[in-house]
Amino acid sequence: MRETPATHRYRLIGLLVLLFTITYLDRVCISVAGPRMQADLGIDPIHWGWVTGAFTLAYCLFEIPTGVLGDRLGPRRVLTRIVLWWSGFTALTGAMTTYYPLLAVRFLFGAGEAGAFPTSSVVVARCFPPSQRATMSGVALMASQIGGALSPLIVVPIQMRYGWRASFFVFGALGVVWAAVWYWWFRDTPAEKAGLPKPADATGAASHGHAFPWRVAMRNRSVMSIVYLAICYVYVYNFYQTWFHTFLVKGRGFSEDLLWLSALPYILGACANLAGGAVSDLLVRRLGLSRGRRITGSASLLLAGIFVLAAMATKQQVMTVVFLSLVYAGIAFQQSVVFGVCIDIGRNHAGAMTGLMNTSAQLGGLLGSVLYGYIVQSSGSYDAPFIPMAGALFLGAILWTRIDAATELGM
Repeated sequence: MRETPATHRYRLIGLLVLLFTITYLDRVCISVAGPRMQADLGIDPIHWGWVTGAFTLAYCLFEIPTGVLGDRLGPRRVLTRIVLWWSGFTALTGAMTTYYPLLAVRFLFGAGEAGAFPTSSVVVARCFPPSQRATMSGVALMASQIGGALSPLIVVPIQMRYGWRASFFVFGALGVVWAAVWYWWFRDTPAEKAGLPKPADATGAASHGHAFPWRVAMRNRSVMSIVYLAICYVYVYNFYQTWFHTFLVKGRGFSEDLLWLSALPYILGACANLAGGAVSDLLVRRLGLSRGRRITGSASLLLAGIFVLAAMATKQQVMTVVFLSLVYAGIAFQQSVVFGVCIDIGRNHAGAMTGLMNTSAQLGGLLGSVLYGYIVQSSGSYDAPFIPMAGALFLGAILWTRIDAATELGM
């Protein structure tokens, strides 16, 4: 049956939702399994910080190259390679028995997953008009939160019955199925899909012969503000994918059967991702592209920083999770806008621009993963790292005021 433009978009959205659900199932799995893995493999806080940081380092190094590949080769082949690679190393994580091989596997896992978000931005740029891009970024990011929410609900029962290794084998298989369906169904532009029309104001096809304007980008105030903003918010965001469950167990005395509460940040984050993109697009229509993006982003990070301090102040278990969930929701609310701004500014270089932003973000994530372990080890407190986390969010709120999404890169 011939696809209509509406049917094509709905199916495309469905596949992107599945992609990012699986992405975060795989990524958050190690955080949920962290306390058992540390006990089983004899890993202390500093060394565990490097295990989680190895993924982030590789993700950082390969974001821009993979984003450029997405622009040039198209998202069909590039996303297929990404998902098959990371699925293999997800499964291999479950086979590790010593520290250094685990470190290597997590590095290679990060290298494989790098580029998933930039390449999906290429899909959004080619298939959706500007007035829907932050909303579509919010839908994709919402799906990642669904994966994060499902992870403790799936991983904990699996590891309680079969051990922590089995969860990695199960999640690795899911990605292989998605990659096969994606390669069979998707085409790099709507026109290649049985002649579907290109949406109005969507970008063109591959950016052959048009290199990313690095010199212009490095002198652009908005681009550099996005770079520093990404470092700030992912410094905190990465805590939930690396240290969150360890903090709940060792910093607040959670038992394993209470870890289902750790799904709350991702549930709120899913709603916030979707709402943030929609609110920003609504404000864009009413206030213009620049103010619509700025207001959403700055207010979100300001509130998130306040809730970090509240989480640090309370010792009550449920309220700690509630406050940390609100922190995560504040970050997620503006995250959709960050990706929308990268598409606004990057246009035909949406993949490379998103890759630049996400590379910078992973530098923040790497610092957060590693420094958390050192701060805990030196201070003896799992709360002490919250002080620089709050500072990073307040700085991010200020940086949002310097971003002008209305000016395309190179103009």
